[in-house]
Amino acid sequence: MEKIKVLLVDDHRMLLAGLQMLLAPLPTIAVVGTATTAAEAYAAVAQLQPEVVLLDLNLPDQSGVEVCRQLRATHPALKVVVLTTTHEKSYVTRLMQEGAAGYLLKNAPPEELIEAILRVHAGRRYFSDEVQELLLQPGPAADPAPLLTRREKEVLALMADGLTSQAMANKLFLSILTIETHRRNLLTKFGVNNTAALIRQAAHYQLL
Repeated sequence: MEKIKVLLVDDHRMLLAGLQMLLAPLPTIAVVGTATTAAEAYAAVAQLQPEVVLLDLNLPDQSGVEVCRQLRATHPALKVVVLTTTHEKSYVTRLMQEGAAGYLLKNAPPEELIEAILRVHAGRRYFSDEVQELLLQPGPAADPAPLLTRREKEVLALMADGLTSQAMANKLFLSILTIETHRRNLLTKFGVNNTAALIRQAAHYQLL
């Protein structure tokens, strides 16, 4: 029996190393690569052709939701298992809509992670007990806060502090053009058209 080819995607290198140590001895699973950003993940999937991707939601350059959407659009047979600390019904339902085959939390025991990989590879879905309890809660999922990249969070905090684009560029060692791109992305993600409304929305979601 051929081993299940797995790609690990997470921006924490220590976690990637731990997952590799956990999965390496298994006779049924082969870790074919790792990625720490969305861009690396897209390239690795195209080159390595994994069958299962373990995906963190909080990547520095793009949200895990968008990564899942794009991977499923370009590689329909790929099984995406979300491995995250985010424990909110709205994100679970959103990832299900984007085609995620599994969703479990990073505090899950090793045997549960292995079970998730085996199950999704067999064509089924896997959701941890905690996640299933979330899905069974009555009522619609609350409108989730926009998922921001790490850099967008930094820019948002500096905007709230009243810094100009030039000051933010100096502080983050970025070009003004890059800062302005992040500002536009933030306005788009929050569905607003000015900084004051952006700050109010961010405060509403307790992101400041």
